[in-house]
Amino acid sequence: MYLMKRYSILFLRSNPIDPDPRVEKEARALVAAGYKVIVLGWDRTASLPLQETHDGFIIYRLGIKAAFGKGLANLPALIRWQIAMLVWLIHNRNEYAAIHACDFDTVLPAWLMKLLYKKIIVYDIFDFYADHLRATPGWIKFIIRHIDYWIISKVDALILCDESRRTQIQRAKPLRLFVIYNSPEELDETQINNFPTDASEKFHISYVGLLQRERGLFEMIEVLSRHPEWQLDLAGFGGDEPLILERVKDLPNISWHGRIPYYHALMLSAKADVLFATYDPTIENHRYSSPNKIFEAMMLGKPVIVARNTNMDRIVEEAHCGIVVEYGDVNELEKALLLLSVNPELRNELGRNGRLAYQQKFSWTIMKNRLISLYNIILR
Repeated sequence: MYLMKRYSILFLRSNPIDPDPRVEKEARALVAAGYKVIVLGWDRTASLPLQETHDGFIIYRLGIKAAFGKGLANLPALIRWQIAMLVWLIHNRNEYAAIHACDFDTVLPAWLMKLLYKKIIVYDIFDFYADHLRATPGWIKFIIRHIDYWIISKVDALILCDESRRTQIQRAKPLRLFVIYNSPEELDETQINNFPTDASEKFHISYVGLLQRERGLFEMIEVLSRHPEWQLDLAGFGGDEPLILERVKDLPNISWHGRIPYYHALMLSAKADVLFATYDPTIENHRYSSPNKIFEAMMLGKPVIVARNTNMDRIVEEAHCGIVVEYGDVNELEKALLLLSVNPELRNELGRNGRLAYQQKFSWTIMKNRLISLYNIILR
């Protein structure tokens, strides 16, 4: 029992892991390294299985109904999630030695377990929470921000998903800090080439991710409405999903796939000629962003379109693997897509550059080794 407890890691995540690519690949990496891994998630639909085994780790779900992106309207559900999570942590405290808390909405119960039961805490910041909230008053964001700075100094290790985010937390003083980019698990060129291809000769674009207006989705829909000869595959979930579906319902060149498994998402991306991640730079978190879509494009050898002043522009320009546009400028976005649509040689060149950058700097093999090294240090 002692050895099992000592080397068991519990992930906490405020979604149902259905899917959650970052949590799942981190969990798989630690399982492969010999650790026992458990994942506890929040199922806001209260309709998914309460327990399932996945790739060598167990997923438990707490079914507490809530919506996405509703600001203070979600506060009662968020409080219920915090309480239910803490009760679960206490009840199952002998099953894990370390807690891997993903984002601010899981770290406070984790810190209480450190205080009460000396659990080791790794705090993995996917998005800095105060800068991620959409419909929350500024004074509440201020309080959350300063609690976050304080908690960062109390955990055993902090993980950031990009070097640039050091600036975002510069007032905090973490004991240990590791940067683990949100890179996809590596597929070799043979695996990529085995993905189904588009039988038509249409210029193909793909987006799989969070469905929010601040990700340039309405601008892309506007461009597709001007170009019926192009095709867009759209998938994911999020607070603006109803608005987006209403906008695309009469556009036959936009295919809606809903919430899909991660491997299916990679298949859609591999089938595309270009991917995009055009985030609104007026949102603080977006100015430090390096989402998995960028690294998926690199790994798959696809050019990617990103918005200026989002940190992604720096990554893309340094690797010369895509095109940078002004966020919200439909005409500039259309111009970039027109250039790529008629120039397959340019698409191939940008894709090759991205693949090389992925292999040399951003591969999941590099990131996985950092994660395992972190746990080897704090647990063994």
